[in-house]
Amino acid sequence: MEQFTTEEQQVEAIKKFWKDNGVAIVLGAVLGFGGLWGWRYYNAELIASQERASDAYKSAVADLGKEEAAFSSVKTFVSENNDSPYAVMASFKLAKEAIDRKDLAEAAKQLTWITQTDADSAIKDVALLRLARVQMEQEKFADALTQLSNISSSSFNAQTDEVKGDIYQRQGKIDEALEAYTAALEDAGSNPVLQMKLDDLTSQKQG
Repeated sequence: MEQFTTEEQQVEAIKKFWKDNGVAIVLGAVLGFGGLWGWRYYNAELIASQERASDAYKSAVADLGKEEAAFSSVKTFVSENNDSPYAVMASFKLAKEAIDRKDLAEAAKQLTWITQTDADSAIKDVALLRLARVQMEQEKFADALTQLSNISSSSFNAQTDEVKGDIYQRQGKIDEALEAYTAALEDAGSNPVLQMKLDDLTSQKQG
């Protein structure tokens, strides 16, 4: 940094600096404070928006399964809040309600939508697993196996292999089903229901 030998030179240098750069510095400070205020405002609005979505979600799902109009109300909530995690939660509830109604097409539609959102991968894996079960009931076996192949978390290995076994069993592919059930049991450890499936299928093959 250049050294000044007299106070007069320092004063002149400061004057020149402000003359050349003062406007930019002041503008930058204003924008900086404005940006800080804007960020705080954004955060406040985001929190308020999430709270509104939470309240709307609770209101929308309150009568789901009790009143016919509630199903349409929840679907409207999902479409109007599709960038909110509450929409994903609502879509899961719609899928469950659709299954209870035996409307597998609607259940598949809701679960498929979840898999296409920006939701956490674990949430998508749950949706994929449920979608595979729905498609199995629809006898869309190839589609169901595709959903299972898209599950990314190893923590779902037992459930994934069990559903694979169910699909293969439905298709009459006994060897593949036995292999899938065995893999599922290895991952799950003690599971009486899964063990029963494996034992029944083993007996079927031997018989």
